[in-house]
Amino acid sequence: MDVTCLPKRHTRLPNFFIAGAPKAGTDLLYYQLDRHPQVFMSPLKEPNYFAEEIRIERFDPSLQPRIKTSHAELRAYLDAGAPGKRFGGIVTGLEDYCGLFASAHGERAIGEGSVCYLWSRTAAAGIASLIPHARVIIVLMDPAERAYQQYLKSLSDGSVTHSFSTHLDLAFDDLLKPQSQIRLFNPFLAFGEYAEQVDRYLKRFPPEQLFLSFYEDTQRDYHQWFAQLLTFLEVDCSVPPEEVDVPSTPHLPPGTAERRRVPEDRARLVAYYERDILRLQSLIGRDLSSWLD
Repeated sequence: MDVTCLPKRHTRLPNFFIAGAPKAGTDLLYYQLDRHPQVFMSPLKEPNYFAEEIRIERFDPSLQPRIKTSHAELRAYLDAGAPGKRFGGIVTGLEDYCGLFASAHGERAIGEGSVCYLWSRTAAAGIASLIPHARVIIVLMDPAERAYQQYLKSLSDGSVTHSFSTHLDLAFDDLLKPQSQIRLFNPFLAFGEYAEQVDRYLKRFPPEQLFLSFYEDTQRDYHQWFAQLLTFLEVDCSVPPEEVDVPSTPHLPPGTAERRRVPEDRARLVAYYERDILRLQSLIGRDLSSWLD
């Protein structure tokens, strides 16, 4: 990951990252920061450059045709200079990655958002190695609720049609399969195993470069929370968050009421995540007992 061999016009890199967690409001944050006059966001949401686990060859054979089609479209998008916003991609080349930020001109904060960076075992080390001064934003959500929100997104885009209970059955069964392969149900549960994920960033970045927050914090007073985040990025904190349409917001089809979760579903997830929640609680010194209810 040596940038010295690249042409100067392609050596611009981000100085902050939205690292996750998935479905914890990070997509909304990406689009709101993109509207800030002192912030430049990569036009490609989710480039996944630093997550070495997110590569074409790691996807299950059943997903390969769709992934390869998407990657061909991404190649054309990158070759055209990344015109306009695009959601999702697998950028593996450093020059392609640097090209995502080539249009930044004078913004104080230059960033990208790839929610797999929190889950990834490689991303924290990769970011710290190439951009040691980077600031990292992490927003965590009650892992049982996070799983449900991801299920709703899959239901909305037609990836699944079954109930949440069935979804959990399939997800737990999937744990018996190789965890090195990306599938519909992997890393569905692993996305909520935060303790080790957060610890990787705590070990590689000083506290002043980490903005570790919780989805619950955003629900109490979003404007205040957003201002604190802008202060962390060292940009004008008086700029309010704009109302924006988020493409990844689930839009459920009619007749999905029967697919709502039941208490037993949450109980299964709480039991699964309990040890990890207690470890995270000890690691960061925050009371997470509400996640165990």
